[in-house]
Amino acid sequence: MAQLIVRNLEDEVVRALKISAAEHGRSAEEEHRELLRSVLLRQGKPQPDFKSLLASIPAGDDDIFERSRDTGRDVAL
Repeated sequence: MAQLIVRNLEDEVVRALKISAAEHGRSAEEEHRELLRSVLLRQGKPQPDFKSLLASIPAGDDDIFERSRDTGRDVAL
């Protein structure tokens, strides 16, 4: 397994990590591993495919476009 060293963390972040670790009954190192896993691997959540991600992007309001009578192309106002 690989090792990861994180330098120059703010004292507030380290303190929050230690508090979270204590609340979950594990070491700060294990808490750090679990946080990385949960965020980066999104355990328990299915990874959406690219098509689903695109479909989830909110579409703009089509009312901001008007059809040009000369060319038939959409023109932004």
